[in-house]
Amino acid sequence: MRLIIYSTLTLLLLITGACKDFLSEDPESLISEDQYYKTQADAINGINAVYFLLNSGGSSVQTPYNTLFNTGMNMAGDDEDPGPGATNPDVRSLAVLAHSSTNLRIYEIWQQHYAAIKKANVALDKIPAIDFDASLKSRLLGEAKFLRALYYFNLVRLYGDVPLITEYQKYVNAADYAIAKSPSTEVYAQIEKDLQEAAEVLPASYAAPDVGRATQGAAKALLAKVYLTKASLPLNITAHYADAVAKAEEVLSATDGGTGNYGYDLFANYADVFLPATKNGKEHIFSAQFKSNAQGQGNNENPRTILSGVPGLSGNYAHMVRYYTNGDDKYFSIYKLYKPNDKRRNATFVTYFTSPSNGKKYALPLANTAVPNDSTPFYHKMWDPNSTSVTSESAANVAIIRYAELLLIHAEAENEANGPTAKAYKSLNRVRNRAGLANLTEGLTKDQFRDSLYLDRRLEVVFEYQRWFDLIRQKDGAGNSTFVSNLHKVGKTNAADKHRLYPIPQSEIDNNALLEQNELWK
Repeated sequence: MRLIIYSTLTLLLLITGACKDFLSEDPESLISEDQYYKTQADAINGINAVYFLLNSGGSSVQTPYNTLFNTGMNMAGDDEDPGPGATNPDVRSLAVLAHSSTNLRIYEIWQQHYAAIKKANVALDKIPAIDFDASLKSRLLGEAKFLRALYYFNLVRLYGDVPLITEYQKYVNAADYAIAKSPSTEVYAQIEKDLQEAAEVLPASYAAPDVGRATQGAAKALLAKVYLTKASLPLNITAHYADAVAKAEEVLSATDGGTGNYGYDLFANYADVFLPATKNGKEHIFSAQFKSNAQGQGNNENPRTILSGVPGLSGNYAHMVRYYTNGDDKYFSIYKLYKPNDKRRNATFVTYFTSPSNGKKYALPLANTAVPNDSTPFYHKMWDPNSTSVTSESAANVAIIRYAELLLIHAEAENEANGPTAKAYKSLNRVRNRAGLANLTEGLTKDQFRDSLYLDRRLEVVFEYQRWFDLIRQKDGAGNSTFVSNLHKVGKTNAADKHRLYPIPQSEIDNNALLEQNELWK
């Protein structure tokens, strides 16, 4: 049993105000925060509740790392589309950039992140007053700060300026909860502070049953990513490229030019990054944890990428690759950006499913005259080999940051700060070589190296809830955003600069007199 996610689930929901239908019949059992936080066990469960909104799920619930970032974010990008099984109008409108401030998925992302931030703020307020082991208390507070930083990092990238709430709010009047937006620079400053303080107190690793909690290496790696993001668009604070390099090297192993002693490394086999049997391994710096068919805590992305109608498999084909025209190929997609010898392609996609019931293969051919025998590629990263009609939930974790991405962060930041140095080449080539690709061509310019890295990053982390965040921050050699042009390439010709930020949910504006809509969405 993993303490982070699976222990005392009902209690977590009770003390944190999360809502499930089976709880609604017993309102007397709800416990306020002031009544609850009394013991060490209460403190642990309070922190568990902050983790909970990373991945909780069920038949009618989506959370950020349990399908919501696909239906509410990546569908807007250039690699994914809603498949035949995705009938929700909010999802389909987002996929064609026809969304508005009333889009339900955009609201859910906002609401769930702030719900988690509230839980973190409560824990940070209440835990210090509880009398228990000082080292454990320090660690738990570090976990709360790490998680609060992660949630704010997502919010500030998606919505820009957002309300910055860092204290436990317990007011009588609704008007007291009205808070204006803080500049994104202030939000980032808080993120950095939380991660720096978390790194000072979090352990390097955990023993069972705590494996999967935030570690010192995770705090530093996420901070390196924060620095890279601040150095990129829209903030463009380029001095942070050097900070990203330095922080990444605190986590990278000596073999990879760093000073880290955390035991991180690449799996030899790319597919092992995603298989349930090898989760929480040496490449996983921090992941959202999943357990198949366990009180709604399985990864619900699994059936959404499986072809419908395969006997013995619960697939509804709700998420598919985005097709667009490239030359005479009307069914071009990210699948075709991989070189044939790139090992990542066949670990990321399958082109048919084998029925566990009858052993037959089921595929979906494409009517593509430009490519004979062209067939549909299905995303495969959330696949659980034990998934059958008995359980549609996957036990596959979602990597929020992993060692391969840290190498790519290091390579990108080093190139931007100092040009394509030997250090930049070494980190990028580590990722390429694991994929079965040769070293990148020597002697590239900074711009050429950047373009090559952007492509390898796209192919490395596709379907890992990363692409939209990359689209909104990446640039060309002149320093201009490539957001609009990248979306135009895949047929989203209505893409405009306004789409780089989400609108503030209208219901939040209606309930908060101090909250203003983002400028381009007014």
